[in-house]
Amino acid sequence: MELQERYGVRLLIATMNRGKVREFREILGQEGVEWDDLRAHEGVSVAEETGRTFGANACQKAAYYARLLKTYAVADDSGLEVDALGGGPGVHSARWAEMHGAGHGDGDNNALLLRQIEKVADERRTARFVCVLAVADAEGRIIMTARDSVEGRVIREARGSNGFGYDPLFFVEEYGRTMAELSGDEKHRISHRGKALRRLRGVMGRVWGSRA
Repeated sequence: MELQERYGVRLLIATMNRGKVREFREILGQEGVEWDDLRAHEGVSVAEETGRTFGANACQKAAYYARLLKTYAVADDSGLEVDALGGGPGVHSARWAEMHGAGHGDGDNNALLLRQIEKVADERRTARFVCVLAVADAEGRIIMTARDSVEGRVIREARGSNGFGYDPLFFVEEYGRTMAELSGDEKHRISHRGKALRRLRGVMGRVWGSRA
């Protein structure tokens, strides 16, 4: 049964990031969720991300697009926290290289990160991916949030091609592989975004379930 049929709503996934859209589609789409994303809304201005935390940015984006497009909207903010960098790149994960005048995009972000922690011992290269999700109603009011994370460490060279962002550098001890070496099902089972999405589905059931 579709989310729209169950709860009387349709969700906008507030991102144009193809990797994130794919993960939302694979996780939510498997359950027949009724949704679209920003690629279906050409010319929409981009929300600012001025928050100092993942939660602040997720709420900011969800509220902005919900008001703009008059719909329920779900947005995420996520990134990599490296302990040796005091929690960086953190909320700046997608723009890390650009902020440091070291290029732009995933490849440059990864290259810069490796240079920054080159002299850090393997056992001290601990890190985590964090994801915060926020849902806003058509008036821009935040009505739900969910947060989750996955622990790992940053290895010294990229491995795997089944991912994006810092996935090729993020080693998951449980599987003995990087996030980019995991299958889609394996990644969704343990990833920060996969776990946060499942938490959010639970919140939706509690908040909207009485309307079914």
